[in-house]
Amino acid sequence: MKHVRPAAVAGSFYPGQARILAEEVAALLKAAAPPLETPPPKALIVPHAGYVYSGAVAAHAYALLQSATRRITRVVLLGPAHRVAVRGLALPDTDGFATPLGVVEIDAAGARAVRALPQVTTSASAHAWEHSLEVQLPFLQNVLKEFKLLPLVVGDATPDEVAEVLEQVWGGTETLIVISSDLSHYLSYEDARRTDSRTAHAILALEGAPLDHEQACGATPVNGFLLAARRRGLHAQLLDLRNSGDTAGSRDRVVGYAAIAFQEDATHDH
Repeated sequence: MKHVRPAAVAGSFYPGQARILAEEVAALLKAAAPPLETPPPKALIVPHAGYVYSGAVAAHAYALLQSATRRITRVVLLGPAHRVAVRGLALPDTDGFATPLGVVEIDAAGARAVRALPQVTTSASAHAWEHSLEVQLPFLQNVLKEFKLLPLVVGDATPDEVAEVLEQVWGGTETLIVISSDLSHYLSYEDARRTDSRTAHAILALEGAPLDHEQACGATPVNGFLLAARRRGLHAQLLDLRNSGDTAGSRDRVVGYAAIAFQEDATHDH
């Protein structure tokens, strides 16, 4: 691979050594083992904080993929821009993304398909330090083994613009959609529990009223995904809802996390 984006937050958001990272991810997934009868999801909403804070929550979503290791060969991954202002959605300019567990190849065909849309640009700077996408990769590398990645940093975009990109690469059972978002930021523990519960229920209902960035830092990709999910007849399941006060932080100012899975109706026309 000619041009690979190196890991930017290995050693800070998650362990930087391959063996320790592999062991930590495996332990998180084992602790979150799903009911055996749960079918693999079409899409996931997962948090993106450091693993000590949100890894256990994210693991509840990724554990559902263990029955689809061979089936899912492409992951469309959307997360909010934290460091660089982006208009629309930004592709990387690389052939792969690296983590300590290895390199994930970029889905070149998917990138070509969405690049034709006016709201999609290419931005090396938007991806260079963006953690919201990178922290998902070690989980995906554990559960899926071989897959191609279509990573998009989402900035200033309408729900329709995001949904149009997702429709372009929705695919069939080989394609998993992952939306990276935390929930409320820096509320007190009790306020966060109330706020995040309302937000989670709005997501579960696939409601039309858009979330704002006070409710979810990834509100822009979430709102666009929910629009596509309504059109596609998906139904949602809440897997875990906690905050940093439950996992590893103080309860004075917490960050909320949810793991939500979305299934396609078996009768829905693909």
